[in-house]
Amino acid sequence: MAKSPGITRRLILLGSTGSIGTNTLEVIQHLNRVGSIEFDVVGLAAGSNSNTLAEQAKSFQVDHVAIADHAQAEALGDVATLYTGPDAAVQLIQAIARPGDLVVGAMVGSAGLPATLEAIELGCDIALANKETLVAAGEMVMPLVKAKGVNLLPIDSEHSAIFQCLLSGRSIDEVRRLVITASGGPFRTWSKTRIAGASPQMALDHPTWNMGPKVTIDSASLMNKSLEVIEAHWLFGLPAEKIEVIVHPQSLIHSFVEFVDGSVMAQMGPPDMKTPIQYALTWPKRVEGCSKTMDWSSLRQMDFEPVDHDRFGALQLAYQVIERGGTSGAIFNAANEVAVQAFLDGRIDFPTITNLVGQALSTIDPIPVHSLDDVMKADQAARVFVHDTMKSVSSSPKSANPAASAR
Repeated sequence: MAKSPGITRRLILLGSTGSIGTNTLEVIQHLNRVGSIEFDVVGLAAGSNSNTLAEQAKSFQVDHVAIADHAQAEALGDVATLYTGPDAAVQLIQAIARPGDLVVGAMVGSAGLPATLEAIELGCDIALANKETLVAAGEMVMPLVKAKGVNLLPIDSEHSAIFQCLLSGRSIDEVRRLVITASGGPFRTWSKTRIAGASPQMALDHPTWNMGPKVTIDSASLMNKSLEVIEAHWLFGLPAEKIEVIVHPQSLIHSFVEFVDGSVMAQMGPPDMKTPIQYALTWPKRVEGCSKTMDWSSLRQMDFEPVDHDRFGALQLAYQVIERGGTSGAIFNAANEVAVQAFLDGRIDFPTITNLVGQALSTIDPIPVHSLDDVMKADQAARVFVHDTMKSVSSSPKSANPAASAR
């Protein structure tokens, strides 16, 4: 396909070395070859993984690079301008972002929130893969997006699907409900007893998606669907009772929108994150894609089943967060981040992830969100609570099993 002349857009990628980040750079390479929109990558940010970051900076000729891990800064010595430390991504945004730039938010966890807020303040459009930004601070982010007149474009496949289904110009008042699909993860058919004994390696063996470790563990517990329900609440302005989840193991339909007249629109495609990434980058246009396409000849069936809340209790927590509001989202997200890492480190068993998050939500009182400081204080309180709870359980003479006491 011949490349047609088009526009060039500046892009800053936060979280460039993770799964979404590396896929984003592949999409950009494709678009710069064939698309009507070219992208000039002017900034890259990562938490660590300096070798990959250095290769990316060299490949895309990026002069401004940020890395949170001070110890890895030396590996980026040839970069023209380097920002380091916990606020490195914020420094990067402040130094080079301009109104109209596109900032891809792909940093994992709450670490991406301050830089994303800074980018919105400076008038940048946001292509958002970081669920935690809206989960922890949707009460701040959405009014700021409106006030600054910027576009917030979802990269998550589920929210991209809903976004595309709503582009028909219909009013949100005509929506009866959103139905977010879930693959069910690696434990979809496992018994509750078997799930309790799952190892990190088992939980990381996702049947349909290739993602980073934190997101993959969230998928195994269905905590990712909790995050997505809360994110959908903020993105589309719908109450909790109009957002549902259904298990669809083939991961071909990414979400449904049901309208008040009974009509249903769905967006479907193979489970390949390059598709929603490209759509967010090229919106409102569509250009030739680089991701997998549907093989209709091999399609035989699509299955759907309700979520088993007894085996996967995480989803119910999302509705508690929406109902309680305020800093509940920050508490929920931070508690989950700590618990997931503890499971990956072998310090707790799998069910204890959800148990610890639920305990944090029921113990720490939320307050209204007026500033980033409110969010970060709640985030820190939840992290301390989970760490302290795990310590108290591990030192208890009553039980040698951390999960038993945490429950």
